[in-house]
Amino acid sequence: MKKIGIIICDRYHTCGGGKCLRALKNREGAFARYKNEEVELVGYTTCGGCPGGNVEYVPAEMKKNGAEIIHLATGLIVGYPPCPRINAFMEFIPAKYDMEVVAGTHPIPKSYFITHGELGTWGSETQQKLIRDVLTDEETRLAYN
Repeated sequence: MKKIGIIICDRYHTCGGGKCLRALKNREGAFARYKNEEVELVGYTTCGGCPGGNVEYVPAEMKKNGAEIIHLATGLIVGYPPCPRINAFMEFIPAKYDMEVVAGTHPIPKSYFITHGELGTWGSETQQKLIRDVLTDEETRLAYN
């Protein structure tokens, strides 16, 4: 069984996690990687707000609860502006805690896909790498709108 933790952007601190939990249950978006595995969510919290203070210590707490992988929520990628520190988080967590980090949770909703497409947000190779696991087909994007 894979045990995971999810860190969301603090600007969405009142989020109930519905899209992330639905995607986890349905193995969609970045959770498609667990299609043939059992998964247990052992932690869910915010980054703590800019500059992401919780990212410094919360993976340790999740690891104590058995987490092997940390997912940085899709909101860090699709919020506007996208999190300017997500790449630093993706480097820091494995270096400090020896844990895998995945960019994204639920599929990108259609409205965010359209907006960021018009803004050219995801034009760089680095950004394309961040969205690859949450970039789905039109029908799925609409279902997460």
